[in-house]
Amino acid sequence: MIKRLTWFVGGAVLGAVGTGRAKKKVRSVADELAPVQVARKATERVRRRGHDVADAVREGRRAMRAKELELRARLDGRVSTLADELDDELGDSTLLVDGVPVEPGQVIVLRQLRDERDARGARPDGAAPGRWQRPLRRRGA
Repeated sequence: MIKRLTWFVGGAVLGAVGTGRAKKKVRSVADELAPVQVARKATERVRRRGHDVADAVREGRRAMRAKELELRARLDGRVSTLADELDDELGDSTLLVDGVPVEPGQVIVLRQLRDERDARGARPDGAAPGRWQRPLRRRGA
């Protein structure tokens, strides 16, 4: 009999607590879905999107100005590219990266290598121990 009473009281308490929480949740959702709240949230989202669009336009204009300045400098001869420099310096020579010839216009990604001297604590440039980049080597030089 005590077991049944315990289970009955426990179920009644849990039912009352669950009903109270459900009622609270329904009220909060109803408040969130009120026309005033929906309008406020929509206004916030539109305002946020507007700021995002304005930031994107500003960034696009900044990039446009930078590219225009670069192109004007190139037209005026104030800027030269790596390919221009290599053509002037190398002539008919071939540029090698890790023993592999590099074609004109190819993007070169330098990977970082650890030298034996680096492992012992001395770098070829005399800087503190760490990783360093291997320099480019030219064939015939």
